[in-house]
Amino acid sequence: MLVSSATFDDAAVVRLDDGTLLIQTVDLFGPVVDDPEDYGRIAAANAISDVYAMGGTPRYALAIMAVPADLDPAVIGAILRGGAELAHENGVSIIGGHTVTAPEPLYGLAVTGTVAEEDVWTNAGGRPGDLLCLTKALGTGIVANALRKDAASVDLIARATAVMTTTNRVAADALRAVHPHAVVDVTGYGLAGHLHVLARESGCSATVELAALPIIDGVLELIATGTIPGGTRRNRSDAAEYLDVEQAEDALVLIACDAQTSGGLLAAVPADTDPALLPGPVIGRLADGSAGRIVLC
Repeated sequence: MLVSSATFDDAAVVRLDDGTLLIQTVDLFGPVVDDPEDYGRIAAANAISDVYAMGGTPRYALAIMAVPADLDPAVIGAILRGGAELAHENGVSIIGGHTVTAPEPLYGLAVTGTVAEEDVWTNAGGRPGDLLCLTKALGTGIVANALRKDAASVDLIARATAVMTTTNRVAADALRAVHPHAVVDVTGYGLAGHLHVLARESGCSATVELAALPIIDGVLELIATGTIPGGTRRNRSDAAEYLDVEQAEDALVLIACDAQTSGGLLAAVPADTDPALLPGPVIGRLADGSAGRIVLC
């Protein structure tokens, strides 16, 4: 076992007897959009992207599904079709799976990937001075909450869906060229929570420039109306023990704590990296200091 859950990383990495390195991860959740095929695509992208966050290539997957006994078979088929299509687009074969009956739908994948030992990325290798690059716009949790309350426009839902159905394959390919020191994907703990773990496991502190954060167009307007999910509020409350906020707008702090679905990669790259080579904006830096401490400014 080269990487386990001890460091709260995105997936496990195991060396087999012949030296092959396997990446193993699993993820599933309930619907975050109304369209069942889009839901399947989002859930598949979310699970597969954990392999990209470890520097690997996803190979095959098992589907995991829970469905209400009275759910329309056409809806079930659309969810599975969306997940299978997204997986196929990323070179992943779904080779089987398991379904159970449950009160609410759940769908996801158990994904197996491979990686060369010298190419493994973890969340524990960041160094003081590293630039922090974020590869996807934030705000999907807030949009999903607005959708449940019929408070999101069709265009906003489409923008968020486009973010969530995009895997991190292209971003990972670009990062390989700059040899990142640490990588994590941004999901349920939000940017602040995942950066906290990366900084803590790397023995560093971090500074984030909130004005540099990429944000889905329309999300700040939702925050202004009070459309903020409970998960994001909990993330903000939990972050109080490691977060320093310096004259920052509350809305941007909430964006940094928003619980993401199928979020982007957060990468710590060498300090001398040309930002033009990165697959997303530079949003801050790692630094010496209390491990895991984050300053938002």
